[in-house]
Amino acid sequence: MNKRVMVLGGDGFCGWPTSLHLANHGYEILIVDNLSRRRIDEEAGTLSLTPISHIDERIECARKLIGNVSFSYCDVNKDPLKLRSLISDFRPSTIVHFAEQRSAPYSMIDDDKRRFTVDNNINGTHNLCSAISDIDQSIHIVHLGTMGVYGYNDAFGIIPEGYLDITVNQTSEKSKILYPANPGSVYHMTKCLDQIIFQFYAKNWGIKITDLHQGIVWGAVTEETIKDPILANRFDYDGIYGTVLNRFIAQSQNNHNLTVYGTGGQQRAFIHIQNTTDCIRIATETSGNVTPGQVRIMNQVTEVFSVMELAKIVSKLTGANIEMIDNPRNELADNNLMVSNEQFLDHGLKPKKLNDHLLEDLMFTVSCFEERFDDAKVLNSPSWR
Repeated sequence: MNKRVMVLGGDGFCGWPTSLHLANHGYEILIVDNLSRRRIDEEAGTLSLTPISHIDERIECARKLIGNVSFSYCDVNKDPLKLRSLISDFRPSTIVHFAEQRSAPYSMIDDDKRRFTVDNNINGTHNLCSAISDIDQSIHIVHLGTMGVYGYNDAFGIIPEGYLDITVNQTSEKSKILYPANPGSVYHMTKCLDQIIFQFYAKNWGIKITDLHQGIVWGAVTEETIKDPILANRFDYDGIYGTVLNRFIAQSQNNHNLTVYGTGGQQRAFIHIQNTTDCIRIATETSGNVTPGQVRIMNQVTEVFSVMELAKIVSKLTGANIEMIDNPRNELADNNLMVSNEQFLDHGLKPKKLNDHLLEDLMFTVSCFEERFDDAKVLNSPSWR
């Protein structure tokens, strides 16, 4: 069995721990990255709360402590010829695609960031699909998408895994369609466009594609990243890249109020970073379940909370005050969210759910790097309007 996996965007928040996790399970990993997330830190004046080692140090340490991990610099958006060369030389059985600008707030800052997000995300996805169609159509793409493609309401009941069963009024025929897209930012819009690209390449060339609609990721430490400080994962807490629960924990440990956008009634799906790596491995190991000509869509989530529910949990645990602020985002003030995640559960995923023990671990991580906390960066999210 070919156990070579190429991880596009493998230096990032989800890509790095996933690369280590797969390597720890016996896969040969080639990380392909243009290190743009590091440059965005410099551009925005933000830093991960946890120090991030140079990529060469990361790779050397990973090879020593984890497994077979290597790195190649490549911009899959701007250099499709090098991407094709890497695929041809490495011959992976699976390509995990994280190589997209992942922040909704970043994509809404200004015209430059909107265009960058669209160019980077859409061109990169298409370059990958086009390359596989020519080089080796048996390569399985595992793409990290987002729950945000669905929008956040219960108009159709429980959100299914990608496809909606419908009855056509004119003919009474039953059919299945891609769940209607309802993006809330330019970033989410690119993920919706990814879906169309994947549908076309699956239909036309029979490429095996798994599109993972992931919830908001929280936590930072995994079984692999904890082995050495050089392997540490990112911990973003700012208003642009910091996800809400990580931001609340960072605020609570640095004498800052927990800032809740709007009413706090926005319900969202969540998943721990360890489960993210578990899900990518499960998707990789079950490529045989992908139906030829049809994109497999799996909802990569474990729990649903409202923003206010999270704030109250953190406040009770830490004593931090809750502060309501104007919502910079253009979104429903309140919503109900119900999500199906049966496929991952059927494949043996053991959800790591939010509890005091996990939050205390997160608090400890934050407390170790208090000197890197910048109060001015917590509320730097741009306005959607």
